[in-house]
Amino acid sequence: MRRVFGLSLILFLIAGVSYAGKVQGIKIPEGKTFNIYTDKGVPGNHYVPSGYMGDYGDIRMNDAYSEDVHSGKTCIQVIYTADKSQGQGWAGVYWQNPPNNWGTKQGGFNLSSMNKITFWAKGEYGDEIIAKFIVGGIKGPYPDSTEVSIGPIQLTDEWRQYEINLVGKDLSYVSGGFAFILQAGQNPDGATFYLDDIRYEYDPNLKAEVKGPEAMPFAVYIDKRSIENHFVPSGFMGDYTDIKMNDASEEDPHSGDTCIKFTYTAQGSRGARWAGVYWLEPANNWGQIDAGYDLSKAKKLTFWARGAKGGERIEAFKVGGVQGTYSDSDSAEIGPIVLTKEWKKYTIDLSGKDMSYIIGGFCWVTNADVNPEGCTFYLDDIVYEE
Repeated sequence: MRRVFGLSLILFLIAGVSYAGKVQGIKIPEGKTFNIYTDKGVPGNHYVPSGYMGDYGDIRMNDAYSEDVHSGKTCIQVIYTADKSQGQGWAGVYWQNPPNNWGTKQGGFNLSSMNKITFWAKGEYGDEIIAKFIVGGIKGPYPDSTEVSIGPIQLTDEWRQYEINLVGKDLSYVSGGFAFILQAGQNPDGATFYLDDIRYEYDPNLKAEVKGPEAMPFAVYIDKRSIENHFVPSGFMGDYTDIKMNDASEEDPHSGDTCIKFTYTAQGSRGARWAGVYWLEPANNWGQIDAGYDLSKAKKLTFWARGAKGGERIEAFKVGGVQGTYSDSDSAEIGPIVLTKEWKKYTIDLSGKDMSYIIGGFCWVTNADVNPEGCTFYLDDIVYEE
């Protein structure tokens, strides 16, 4: 039976006691590949796709799909509806050993003799976006010894091989052998994609990746479904049920096809008399997950905004400031801002700020005192720049 987890339970497990270094997995011999999936029912397969996450009801998998496979007789078909059946706005699946193991029991493999994982993937139509492909990352009493990811990746409608570089990573205990995550915002109409030939390998010529600061410009929002977007507007605060968001509004965008429309009713539905939204990485991460971006090259964040009528007051637009186990390295803000009816460009100065680790990519806050009848406003082209 599937064990399903909402984000809150995943975060609980992430906070579990770590026994890293005390436990090692089953040793895999050198010079061999280690298969996760080649064909349905093949004895050499390892791990089980049992770890359904987020909007788990939005995912259907068929690991015996037999049409247009990459190799062999079968591949894996994944259908994601983006219905937000559990209200999370994202969904994913972990391949685990043993099945349904969220770090609560021993079961990892020692993959120290491997230095990469390769897999083949394609989309049904070629515009499907996978937010992340992941190796490791299971927490709990028996946590994985590493976590590495790539993404976002926009698939094509032809089979293509992808690789996660694992050189220099501690692979002594991996119970979460492979995972993918999709976001409803990037796939508002859902997505169908295919996976095949997922395996760990050793490449003697592969060098370790050197990850530095993110290149600029670095977008928070350009257009709905843009692969250049980062962070997710998931951190609803205060009277959060007073907020309605449409991040695919076609009402006079500043550029491109869409902008973001916010409607704040100021009804005080939670008794706070204020409300706001944080763009977080990943969705709903209030500092419990180590996932910040190094934005050290950013000297400013620019964005465009307008009010539906003009006169709408936003108390603050903000960068950073998320506090938790993994806190943002700094914060900056501007405000209050009284919006006009026409698009206007605003800038948050980041000079002298420590932008080396940012989970909270953008934020706005307003309240009922300055908008007693509520307000409607629009945002577009939110971008970090040098």
